[in-house]
Amino acid sequence: MEYKWSVLFTILAFILVLVNCIEYSSLNEPYNIGGSLLKPCPLCNTNRKPGPGSPGTQSCCDSSQGVKLVVQGAKRGALDPNKPGSCCHGAVRDYLKTDQFENMFSKRNSLEVEAHAKGFWDYQSFITASAHYQPYGFGTTYMNRTFFGTKEVAAFLAHVATKTSCENKVATNMEKLERGLCYNKEKNSNPNYCDERYKKSYPCAPGVAYYGRGALPIYWNYNYGEAGKDLKVDLLNHPEYIEQNSTLAFQVAIWRWMMPIKKHQPSAHDVFIGYWTPTKNDTLAKRVSGFGATMNVLYGDLVCGKGDNEFMNNIISHYLYYLDLMDVGREAVGPHDVLSCAKQVVFNPSYSSSP
Repeated sequence: MEYKWSVLFTILAFILVLVNCIEYSSLNEPYNIGGSLLKPCPLCNTNRKPGPGSPGTQSCCDSSQGVKLVVQGAKRGALDPNKPGSCCHGAVRDYLKTDQFENMFSKRNSLEVEAHAKGFWDYQSFITASAHYQPYGFGTTYMNRTFFGTKEVAAFLAHVATKTSCENKVATNMEKLERGLCYNKEKNSNPNYCDERYKKSYPCAPGVAYYGRGALPIYWNYNYGEAGKDLKVDLLNHPEYIEQNSTLAFQVAIWRWMMPIKKHQPSAHDVFIGYWTPTKNDTLAKRVSGFGATMNVLYGDLVCGKGDNEFMNNIISHYLYYLDLMDVGREAVGPHDVLSCAKQVVFNPSYSSSP
């Protein structure tokens, strides 16, 4: 009799182990992006405070935390069941190739345009800069098992292109989409953008101007101070470093993309990938996650809440064009209210930089 019970318990134990293995396997199944079989991405620890130099509010892809995918509402591996399941894996260079980058910015060094930064920007500088932020989810994020990396890089570069575009009034619409990365600083570089309210934490250096610099230009002494602190570069006293190093110029731009403009607000990265959860007030203000909200975060009422306008449509056109170059179907952008910010109430009225 004891022998029969022993056999029965052994069978039950085997069944339990098998069920657990199947459950664990379902949480760690591989993903197929662009024909490449990827390993399960590491756990994104949404509760851990960021360490020194960490962007945003989440520290993503900590390999010491294991390889379980965070699934919304799941008991296994879900550190915060109220947040969407998120994790990150891979590298931007895996899907953005040199020829795609060159096609995006094919006119940046053209003799036909007045490029203030001719020969400055290159593919490898962007890849090196993006690698610094990949562990935090830039271009590597999955949300609920959907890969957002390719779309995010297209979205980021669309903003970069419109902020650094060459001017040529006789250019065709297609040519205008290829004229990004002609500048590494704003054309009118006289204003110093010194905010004395930050004279203790980020005092303005004598004779230094904090005008817009970089692929996604930053302004003001406090932004130079914050970016420099995170990147461990003395940008407060030497903002000109951004004009001298293309990798740094891209890093500062990605920093701006990953960091909220103000505390208790989402970053452009958060609203794009859907990590941000709109409140009731956000819903009433017609703010929804997606590309449109990135314009809201970065430019406020200089672009958004104005109905259809040239600046907004130009940024959207670049985004759609880059999706085409990266072989991502335009149906992936979602409905118009996700793509646009025409009807959104802005997060920060009268933000300082120009579109």
